Amino acid sequence: MFIDIPNELEAALIELPLPTWKLDDSFLAKSTRQAYRHELTAAPRFEETAATLRHELTREGGGYAVLRLGNLAKVLGTAGDRFLRLVTGFATEVAVPFSPFPRWPLWKDIGVKVDKDPGKSSGVGYNAFHMDLVNATLPPDYTTLLCVRPDPLGGGSSILSDPHAAVARLSDRSRALLAESAYHYGTFFDLFGVGEEYKPFPILDGSDAGEGFVRYTAKMLERSELGQAHAEAARELAGELVRGQVSFMLQSGDYLIVNQRRFLHGREALRSGQETVPVADRRLLLQMFLRASADGGSAA
Repeated sequence: MFIDIPNELEAALIELPLPTWKLDDSFLAKSTRQAYRHELTAAPRFEETAATLRHELTREGGGYAVLRLGNLAKVLGTAGDRFLRLVTGFATEVAVPFSPFPRWPLWKDIGVKVDKDPGKSSGVGYNAFHMDLVNATLPPDYTTLLCVRPDPLGGGSSILSDPHAAVARLSDRSRALLAESAYHYGTFFDLFGVGEEYKPFPILDGSDAGEGFVRYTAKMLERSELGQAHAEAARELAGELVRGQVSFMLQSGDYLIVNQRRFLHGREALRSGQETVPVADRRLLLQMFLRASADGGSAA
């Protein structure tokens, strides 16, 4: 699931000045996607690397990948425009980058705020398994996270779990309950490109594994009113997700892409003592979402 960049490709990308991107209604403009693809495909072994990335995200049993871009990050700077354009260029080989939040840019900062709810993405505690925009009729097909800085104290491992495999281990009764439209979570306002609010929604939509979303977020167990049977079924699923989880630590320059139809994601707690770390040195990720192209192939 970890994809290293060949040396000759790294050398070519360092010298490759991609143009500033343009947006079309919060989606990366087609002209930008075409320009990036034109430049990138001329680099040695780029197409091979992009094909490996797409394969890991869509193959049977797959659904996430980490591009190891640390060497490029060291040379270009993790938050520099040139580096972000290169990462965006890799993303366009998977699907179309977009921002579902019109008030935020294409890349959204996820920093660390010690006074926030610990379970939030910007909090310091355990961020339990979830899919992003769970209560939208058209959630992003992919969620992506670029590590600018890991937790300097050594916490915050990324966690992922295959919800379809977890569901397969449940009882028939639990699966039947999870397929009922009984679940609620979150608010829905000022969003773009994700359809309408889905409330209530089923966790399982009856699609084959890898095709449909498993609409799950652990937070709905705490923040929505559920009947006992539906709550117990969701808790059973939560246990199986933890049982099947994988975890790893993202390093500076690592780019994690998660196929939301295949995997749920989350984060272990950061190490205690975050209040002693200067804000400029705390863990920082950049998040961007992707919408699959109509033909299921390259977004270019």
